[in-house]
Amino acid sequence: MPNVLGEKDGSDAFNFKISRFWPHLAIPNSCSVKHALPMKRSIRPLFGFLLVVVFVATLGCRTIVRRGLLSIELESRVLVHVPTPPLLNATLLKYAAVDIGEEKTKQEIQQLLDGNFGSQARHRTFVSWRRFIHHDITDKDSRRLPTTIRSPLFYRYWLDFRKVLNDWARKKRFQPGIMSDLTRLLKIPIDRHNGLVGSNHRRYSSCAVVGNSGILLNRDYGELIDSHEAVIRLNNARVEKFQKKVGSKTSISFVNSNILHLCARRAECYCHPYGANVPIVMYICQPAHFLDYTVCNSSHKAPLLVTDPRFDVLCGRIVKYYSLKRFVEETGKALEEWSSAHDGALFHYSSGMQAVMLALGICDRVSIFGFGKSASARHHYHTNQKAELHLHDYEAEYAFYHDLVDGHRAIPFLSDKFKIPPVVLYH
Repeated sequence: MPNVLGEKDGSDAFNFKISRFWPHLAIPNSCSVKHALPMKRSIRPLFGFLLVVVFVATLGCRTIVRRGLLSIELESRVLVHVPTPPLLNATLLKYAAVDIGEEKTKQEIQQLLDGNFGSQARHRTFVSWRRFIHHDITDKDSRRLPTTIRSPLFYRYWLDFRKVLNDWARKKRFQPGIMSDLTRLLKIPIDRHNGLVGSNHRRYSSCAVVGNSGILLNRDYGELIDSHEAVIRLNNARVEKFQKKVGSKTSISFVNSNILHLCARRAECYCHPYGANVPIVMYICQPAHFLDYTVCNSSHKAPLLVTDPRFDVLCGRIVKYYSLKRFVEETGKALEEWSSAHDGALFHYSSGMQAVMLALGICDRVSIFGFGKSASARHHYHTNQKAELHLHDYEAEYAFYHDLVDGHRAIPFLSDKFKIPPVVLYH
């Protein structure tokens, strides 16, 4: 009977298929009910194997999920600990953007372009231009050639003066992207003078900006300063007898136009304490100083470059922001009272501040030396001067330098596209 049922049920055919593909699970035709147990034992290894596979897969999934969650947690922790630059004060930005002396400067420029030199006091500021009325110019043959106000030479200088002053006044506006153009505007002309034609837009690998503070006499930084690719010095500060303290190398002489105004009194506008081949970069303190620039530029062997007025405006706004911030925090007074405390229209950044800004634009690394003061130190290491000029806010500028060193603080008015290089301040 079982065999008949088996045939009817197709068990033989089923068993044949099993024996063909899985012979260890095949059931003999003659098996009875007693032999049913061995079949169950033979299935257990397969179920056991499947359970192991499921268990391993579960552990793998749990591990992947845990790692994913852990990585997300770590990323979130990293994001939390990344210092975010503090927001700039909108009110301070608004006040810092106002140039109190702008209208007065425009009027002065227009008077100069019209040939109106104003009062006798104004005439006394043009000491260098006495050469055109009272001084003689000697040619190679030692013949005395008087240069009067009616001479062709004076007329040529006058046309050049009007052109450079007009171009400078036309570009005098706020443009934060000017920082990215400093290499093209200043470094490339200097490279050409030094015979480095193929330098393109490569920045200096390292720059040392050497200030004139008396604190330089407390350290022997000379060798370290000279190890930089470029060394920027300020306002013709002497290095003779101070080489151990301040070094001897000079790549760029950075001066304000008052320095050139004094140099213009000398024969051939001599203004080269570091050598006649050292380039001079100058910012204009007074529009009238373009008279000195026009005369002296023709006699200089090395480039005599004037900073772009857009760069000047940017520096002025940055320093004013820090000065306003310091004034409010330390005095608790209203912003409107800042002007009377800082000579208003006469307020200006220092030569050192703009030299640091220049280095930020043309150098991959910036080192700052000789910035700061001490009660026991001179104001300048090479003079006996102790007092500071009230038209500068040195404390505000020091706060700016420390923000540069910090590297995580937002600098007002700088373009987001400009990347500030690493800065080190040596005390």
